[in-house]
This record gives sequence, C-alpha cells and structure tokens, in this order.
Amino acid sequence: MRSVADTGPPPPCPAPFNLAGYVLARAEVQPDKIALAVLGLSGAERWSYARLAAAVLGTATGLREAGLADGDRVLLRLGNTVEFPIAFLGAIAAGIVPVPTSTQLTRREITAIAGEIAPGAVLGGDAVAMPAHDAPVIGVAALEAMRALPPSAAVAGDPERPAYIIYTSGTSGVPRAVVHAHRAVWARRMMWEGWYGLREDDRVLHAGAFNWTYTLGTGLLDPWAMGATALVPKPGFTPAQLPLLLKRHDATIFAAAPGVYRQMLAQPVSPMPKLRHGLSAGEKLPGAIRARWEAVTGTPVHEAFGMSECSTFVSGSPARPAPSGSLGFPQPGRRLAVVGETGAPVPIGQTGILAVHRSDPGLMLGYLGQPAETAARFRGAWFLTGDAAHMTADGALVYHGRSDDMMNAGGFRVSPVEVEAALAEHPEVHEAAAAEVAVKADTTVIAAFYTAGTELDPAALSRHMSARLARYKCPRVFVRVPELPRGANGKLLRRELRTRHEAENG
Repeated sequence: MRSVADTGPPPPCPAPFNLAGYVLARAEVQPDKIALAVLGLSGAERWSYARLAAAVLGTATGLREAGLADGDRVLLRLGNTVEFPIAFLGAIAAGIVPVPTSTQLTRREITAIAGEIAPGAVLGGDAVAMPAHDAPVIGVAALEAMRALPPSAAVAGDPERPAYIIYTSGTSGVPRAVVHAHRAVWARRMMWEGWYGLREDDRVLHAGAFNWTYTLGTGLLDPWAMGATALVPKPGFTPAQLPLLLKRHDATIFAAAPGVYRQMLAQPVSPMPKLRHGLSAGEKLPGAIRARWEAVTGTPVHEAFGMSECSTFVSGSPARPAPSGSLGFPQPGRRLAVVGETGAPVPIGQTGILAVHRSDPGLMLGYLGQPAETAARFRGAWFLTGDAAHMTADGALVYHGRSDDMMNAGGFRVSPVEVEAALAEHPEVHEAAAAEVAVKADTTVIAAFYTAGTELDPAALSRHMSARLARYKCPRVFVRVPELPRGANGKLLRRELRTRHEAENG
C-alpha cells in the first residue's frame, strides 16, 4: 500500500465570496451575542457580534476614504489588541490586502518587508517599529475613529483572488511572503470537526499573538464563523495567570503553543471546570507535557500540524483522538501523501516528505513575486511541505521534523523530534532540542541542547537516553543553553543552534 490519504472532496467555496463578510455573517442572526471578550484580571471588555461587524465595516469605509483601492496592500504594525482583528477584517471587507507582521520585528526587518510588498499605507500602533518607507501611517486613534463611520458592504468577488499575505517563520531559510486567497477561511471549516470539535456555545481562549495565523484563525476567525465566543487576554498576562482567566471566564477550549503549556505547568494550575479540551500547534507537543497536562487538568490536548502555506491539515480531535506518538489523521476533505524525491507516494511505514494535494482549498496562491520558487515546491500534483513523516497502516501520520533538520548517525537517518521527546522525559530538563553538529572537518555527531535549572551530568543524561533510544540515535554531546532559539511564531530554530555551536567550538 502507498502512503496516500483521500478523505473526500471538501464543500466548494461559495462564489462570489468575501472572507470578512463570511466571518461576520453571524451578526445578522445573533447580533447581541458576545463575539469577543478582551480579558483583564478584574473584568472584560465585551464586543457583541453587531458591534464587531459595525466596527469592521466602518473601518472598511475609512480605509477607502483614506485613498486605498481594490488590491492595495496595507502593512499591519499593530499589537495584540482589538485594533488588530478589526483592521485586518476591515481591510479585507474593503477588498484591500492586509499584511500582518510581528511586533517583535526591528525597523530594519520591517523596512525590508515594506520594500517587498510596497504597501499603500501602514496601520501603526504605539511603540511598534515602523518601516523607513514613504507609505502614509494610519495610527490607532484614526483607526478607532473609523469604527463609527457608516458601514460599507463587504466586497464580494472571486474566492481565488488575494485576501491577505503572511510571512513564514523562516525555519527553512529566509521568511517568504505567502499570498492567501479569500477561500482560505472557507477551507478552515475542515478543522471544526477534524481538530477543534467546535460548537456554537464554545468559549475559545487562545494564548498567542494575532499576527500568527494559528491565533488569528483558531482564536478569532473560526469561533466567529461558527457563532461562538472568542476570549482574548489583554497584553501582559503571563502563562501562570492563564488558568485563572480560563476559570473565571468559563473557557471551554484553550489553544496555545507547546511552550505555553510547559510554562503553565511550571506553577500550580487552578481547576478549570468548564474546559473540554486544549489545542496545540506551532511545533511538536512533547509527550511528557501532554501527559502532565492531562493528569493535572483531566482534559486532553488535541494536536495539529500545518504551515503558513496551508494552515493546519493533520490533527487529532475529540471525535478521533490521535494514536500515541502520531500527529493524528488528515482532516475531512483533505488529500495528503508521503512522497519520495520524485513526488511518487512511498510505501506505508516509509519516511518521506509530507505533501498536500494542489487542489486543497486552504493552499496558498503562491509566494509573492516568486513564481519560480512557488513552482519549485510542487512535484506534479503534490505540494511539498518540507517536513519528514511516515504514514501508519491506519492512516495516522508520524512526524520526524523538517527534512533539512533530519540527522545522520552512521548512515542512519534520525529524527530530532524523537531525540527531543526522549530527553524531555528527564525530570530536570525543561526544554530540549537536537541537531547534527560538526565536531571536526569530516565528522558530525548528534548534539542535544537543553534548558534546566542547573548543569546536568552528561554521563547521567547519556544513561537516560540509552535507556530510551537505540545506540545510534543517542546524542554524543549535551549542551545546556539559557534558552532555545525560536522564531517570531515560536517555532524552534534548530539550524541556529547548530550554527551557534559550531561557531563557538570551531
């Protein structure tokens, strides 16, 4: 048998279509229901569906009056506040293409991005680095004033036209500008049962930055399209405070990156009686963290795998939990494969590159201004994710890491994820990462990097690993680091660990 999964065709996206109009459609039938609650320790700012829709469509009017036209791009330099989703959806409603960016980017980095996308305007927040660019800056005060303007109707059109642009995390090299169509939000419906188990009565709290599509989609757009309530912590909350927020505001679903779960578990966790389950994405969730969360809270965590180019498409769910050690299953409506170098699916159980069929409605339109690089990601009908995986006989997918992160030990390919999971089981290790590093001009070994409260005995760590992994998979070098390097979206940068270590020990 070959490693191909076809779960049937997804429902076709309606046409004409507008992403923002679709997300806000529930305002017509449940105008008084709370769509968004911005949470503080002593209370919450609540937005009804009607108020949210009016603010978004008023912003669409304001952006048009500012001189922006169909297809123009606007650079979002806004913090993790309500201004962000209102501006994002307001631009899309008006037929303008927003480009969300991380507030952590420096002036130099954001100037490079502005040079690439040529924005018609910059929507800028306080204390956020602005690009050296001649595009006018529309500040927060002006954006707030737009909310009161007469609402514009969302501009409907071809679902295939560009809706927004996001930047990849850069884990595989230089960050790329990914252009997504309006249909991308319709494709997210496949996650509702395939990952979230999302219901209209859910209250979803996501602990992430809005510029990340995981947060924006899972924490806001999908709950609103379903008619549920999105819960957003005000900036400044620490992971240790999140259980209290989850309890006080009756959250039923919690979404975060694995590192947030780890930080929450470092402190006693308050009971969260309404919580049904957690969601995890962004990087592989260590089994030790999952097990501890489930033991402490009594709720499962359902993990998903995706990427900037196609959001999430493999996951466990309440209806179909992932088998131990796997990411889960292709979501309903997806067609996936594990392929070899030529693009042909490999046999079941063999490691290859995880690939998404080019017909997937969630797949990007392409990299901005880079048709050759876009074409290079395809092998025939398959879009190559660049991630190594294998498919089991029951159709589950087991993740091995980025294909360029795979390590070689004596001719055997070794997954960094497997090594990291074993090291993370050590009771004194907080976080773990593995990379192949050069120790001489013609010699490389597997190195394990970890964070811990104190330096750990390498011999003891070696014994710990030998009890869990085959000899050839065991690290030869153990390095304690102050922290693991991560990109703006929280993804682990193994390549940077390798580069640093070789530079320091060259």
